[in-house]
This record gives sequence, C-alpha cells and structure tokens, in this order.
Amino acid sequence: MSMHRTALVAFLAFTTFAQRATSASNAPGSPQAAEARSAPERVAADTTRVTPGGATFTVPSGWSIVTGKNLVILEPPEADTHVAIVDSPAADASAAVAAGWAAYKPDSKRPLKLVTPRPPREGWDERLTFDYETSPNERAVVHVVALRAGSTWTVFMLDGSEPTVEKRSAPIGLIFQSLRPKGYHRESFAGRKPQPLDAAHIAQLKTFVETSMQQLGIPGAAMALIDGGKVVYQGGFGVRELGKPEAVDEHTLFMAASNTKGMTTLLLAELVDEKKLKWDEPVTEAYPSFKLGDADTTKKVLVKNLICACTGLPRQDLEWLFEFKNATPESTLALLGTMQPTSKFGEVFQYSNLMAAAAGYIGAHLVYPKLELGAAYDKAMQQKIFDPLGMKSTTFDYARALAGNHASPHGDDVDGKAAVANMAFNYSIVPARPAGGVWTSAGDLIRYVQLELALGKLPDGKQVVSAENLLERRAPQIAHGEDETYGMGLIVDRKYGIPVVSHGGSMAGFKSDLYFLPDFGIGAVLLTNSDNGGMLVNAFERRLLEVVFDGKLEAAGDVASQARRHKAALAQDRKRLAVPAAPALVAGLAKRYSSKELGELAVLNQDGVTTFDFGEWKSAVASRTNDDGTTSFITIDPTNGGFEFVVAERAGKRVLIIRDGQHEYIFTEVA
Repeated sequence: MSMHRTALVAFLAFTTFAQRATSASNAPGSPQAAEARSAPERVAADTTRVTPGGATFTVPSGWSIVTGKNLVILEPPEADTHVAIVDSPAADASAAVAAGWAAYKPDSKRPLKLVTPRPPREGWDERLTFDYETSPNERAVVHVVALRAGSTWTVFMLDGSEPTVEKRSAPIGLIFQSLRPKGYHRESFAGRKPQPLDAAHIAQLKTFVETSMQQLGIPGAAMALIDGGKVVYQGGFGVRELGKPEAVDEHTLFMAASNTKGMTTLLLAELVDEKKLKWDEPVTEAYPSFKLGDADTTKKVLVKNLICACTGLPRQDLEWLFEFKNATPESTLALLGTMQPTSKFGEVFQYSNLMAAAAGYIGAHLVYPKLELGAAYDKAMQQKIFDPLGMKSTTFDYARALAGNHASPHGDDVDGKAAVANMAFNYSIVPARPAGGVWTSAGDLIRYVQLELALGKLPDGKQVVSAENLLERRAPQIAHGEDETYGMGLIVDRKYGIPVVSHGGSMAGFKSDLYFLPDFGIGAVLLTNSDNGGMLVNAFERRLLEVVFDGKLEAAGDVASQARRHKAALAQDRKRLAVPAAPALVAGLAKRYSSKELGELAVLNQDGVTTFDFGEWKSAVASRTNDDGTTSFITIDPTNGGFEFVVAERAGKRVLIIRDGQHEYIFTEVA
C-alpha cells in the first residue's frame, strides 16, 4: 500500500482501478439529466453490456444501469456513488473529459488537480488519468480516466462517496477492468509452452528488478524463483539500509505483512487434516467465545470464512494501528467483537485484518489450549509450518529479527526523497500477527511457495498437508474483480487464461508479494524495504509472465509510468502543504487530545516543528488550508505520512477528526 492513506490500509492494498483519488469531494447526489435517458434497470447478476459507442463492460450484480445518447451511468445499491462511461469523438483527452462532464453532470465545476498519461494497454491506444481537488469533509472520490481507441474516446468517470467507494471497490474494479474497445480480445497464455527459468531468463528478471528499484527509489529487494518445482534462484539487490554498506541477500529478513495470511490458513488446513477443525464448521463451535459486533453475522461465519474477505466486515484498521501498546491477542479478539458489518454476508469483497488474526489464534488454541493465544500461535506455526518447511530464519520475534540480517523500512519524505523510517509503527501488528506479523527471507518464503506448488509435499516426499485441504484455500470465496477471486489468504487470477495464484503484503516501509503458476511448477517471491515497493510488485508479476510466456512487453512501461505519476502527485500535494506547519494554525491547537477508540494525542512543538505524538508512534505534521476553508494537519514522516486530521469544534471543544474509508474518529481536547 501507499502510506498516503485514503482508505487507510495497513497491509496489502489491492488496486482495482487506475488509482484512487485523494480524500473526498461533495456528496455526488443524483446526476442531472442533460438529455433523455432510459429508466434505471437493476441487474441480478454480473452482466455484459455495450456502450452506445461499442465499448464492452460488465455491470456488477445488484447495480443499476441508465443509458443515454452517448453514455451509461451505473449505480450501486447506495445512491451516493456513480460510474459514468461516456463515448466522445473529441480531438483530445481534455476535450473528451469535458464532454463527459457535460453529459453526466453539467453543473460540476471541480478544480482539476493532476493529469497523468499512462501507457497504452488492453486495446486502448492512449490513456490519461484526471484527478480533482477535494476537501476532506466532503468525503468523496472523483477520478476520471480517458481512453482512446482509434479516433474515439471512452471516458470512465468515478464520482462517489469515500465510504461507498471503499466498500464497493471490487465491483468498481470489475467495471473498469472489463471496459474494452469494440472487438478487442485480451492476450492469453492458455496453451502456450512456458520458457524455462534458465540463466538467461533469470537475468532478464534480475535486470527488471534492479532497473525498477532505481526508478522507484527502492533501497533493497530480495527475489527467489522456482521452476519445475525446484528453486532455481535466490538472491538480493541493493542495501538493507540507506547510508550503510550491508547488502541484501537471500537470507535478509523483511516483514512479509499480509503474506502471513496464507501460511496461517495452511495451519488451518493441517488442523482440518487432523480433524480438529472442519472448513464448514461454525466458528462458534470451534471457539465459543468468538464474537463480532453483529450477532447474526457471528452465527454465519464458518471456519473457511475467517480469511475470506466475504463476511461484510469492513477494513477498520485505525483502532489497532493507533492503540496497541497494551494490546494482546485476547484484546484483539475483543476489539473484533465491537465491529459491525457494512455489507451483507457474501455480498462484496471487504478485507478484515482482525478476522485473519482470529483465524490464527483460534486454530492455535485448538493445538495448544493451555497456552496464551499469542504463545500458542507462535508455537503452532513454528512446529507445524516453519520447522517442517525448513524456514529456519522465519520468525514472529521482532527482537530476534532486528538483531540479525534484516532490512530496515524506508519511505519518501515530504519532499519525495527516500529516507530510513522509524520501526515503531510496525509493532502495531504484533497483537494481530496472524494477519501480517511474520519476518521472513526470500530463501525461506520460496519454500512455502514450493510446498504450494507440490500440493503439500516436501522435497523429501513427506506430505505435510493433504492436497485436498491445501487446495480448499484457493477455492473462490468472493469476487475481487473481473477475473480474480479471493480464497483464504490467496488470490486466484485468470486474466490471461491461466490461473495465477498470488497475495501481497504491506506494512510501513515493507512490501512483499508471492506468485505461482500451479499448472507449470513456476513460482516467485519478491520482498522490498520501501513503501515504493508497492509500485513494483504487480509489475513484477507481469514481467514474470512476459519472460515465461514471451508476452507483450508491458511491465517496464508500467513501472516507469507509476514512477512518473508518483513523483508528480507528491509534487502537487507538496504545493498545498506548509512545512513546518503554519505557526498561526498550530497556535489554535490544544496541547492534548483524547479519542475513545484511538487513545491519546499530544501536540509537541520543538525548534519550529510540530509533532503529533500518539504514544506508540509519532510524526511531524504539515498544515494545509482546504478549499472549503477548513484546516488539516497531515503526518509527513516517512512511512507514517498521510494521516489527515481536520480541525473542528464539537460541543464547544476543539477536536481533530480523522477518517478511514468508512469510519470517523474524533480526538477531543483534554483540559
């Protein structure tokens, strides 16, 4: 994930459409009818449709569609968000976008923030993204992509509320991913014979990683590869920490973050083999004290649903990211019991880290019922996963990891320069570590991928877990886009006509990804020590497929485009920031604030720098005056940047308001 948080995610952020706009806009309301339009039609299942200009797309299940002369408007069950697709014969992208707004919402006058070109892809000869200025209290997402095929432009317009856009990110991704020009057929690798990962092909992947690291400002990375079920490469690139000479190698430990989830469900698969669990068993039978904030949802959750992202429970990470000093596995499960679903069970993909934590702790409790939950989990994972697989360096012990060959976290500072980051924020995952707390190396993590490819069998022939229960973790639990499904901590993508199994991970200053092609015995892992590694992981998957199947050369262009967009967005945001924070605005702050959910906040001032100190971690802040006249203070330290606090007053007291995608939290001044 990018640590510039709009959805405020702590781990893996799945990009389902071009790129999220920052913050929000005015609540969109119903688009004004500028021309005759059809009556709304709500579809009961994903349905392929065609724009008036001939482009094809998919209407998600439960959404409605309205058609006009040159446009279609799609609306989710919530009426505060719309996707408009407008056909235009305009001369250029800007004219096409102007025509799009005129057709969809002619009274819109939102200032344009940034225009970014993207490489031609998916049959489109030209692509540009348009982002618009918004103010945080609006809580809207306004994002436009102009796509040209031949002489015709197709304009994709997302205009919605931040809560709905986060909740409906998978179906929004389905619409965008399925939007293709008339007559275009996707590249397919089905039926192709894979190239061997020999020295020449490995060299191509190594060159790609090294070049991408330079473009993206990533100090260090580690990679490992499997072909024919055998490890054919493992090694490192760059340095463990900027300013120090120690090089990354295959033994260097990184935080793998959410790639812990797949290993956690591997533990559950072993317990199903041992008949200590059943996939379709209600969780309350396996662990009677399991509780969500909604009693009806609690009853519905089966063991296989614990890491399915399908229960309707939203990503609600701030409560454990900010307040974790005294947290325990037991208090983590108790926190889960306060959280409410925001969509129906099985309706839409919503990622919950605490549900994944519950899966690991509940499974471990069945193995070691007399141990504290954290100790039980650590011991179960060591004895049932790490030791059998020969993952000798992998650990949940931070002290052990940091005492040896490890990578340090990095992120961009407020001026876009790579810098070493403080580790304090990353201790937040310790109480919820089955969701993302593992430290591992490329050499160790590739052994886990090797087991996946071998359907649970070790190189010496020993069966660690049955093929049946290992594969159950890949079975689709919920749709995650046009060709993707989410299982239990694993994604299966069939975009190119072959299954690609993958997952990513993200903590502050660390990004990881693993990929494998189950039909071909090919796999890879990539670990990076920078937030900017998030811009490399998807492109690395594409490059792997290009090398293996002699595919179109797209990955390098994607990295270069992302690097340019990232730098341009940082520079544009920087123009609006006062660094250090403006003294006149700082003078209006209280010295201390408190939030029932997020704990204490102290405002510190030293040598002209204002710092927000949350106890567990802290960051310098910049100030910004928003278009609606409000003031925001924004954290700017590397990897901790992007938390936005809006100044307000409630009941006669000064407050600071922070939001994630679907929730709002208030810090109130303390006398």
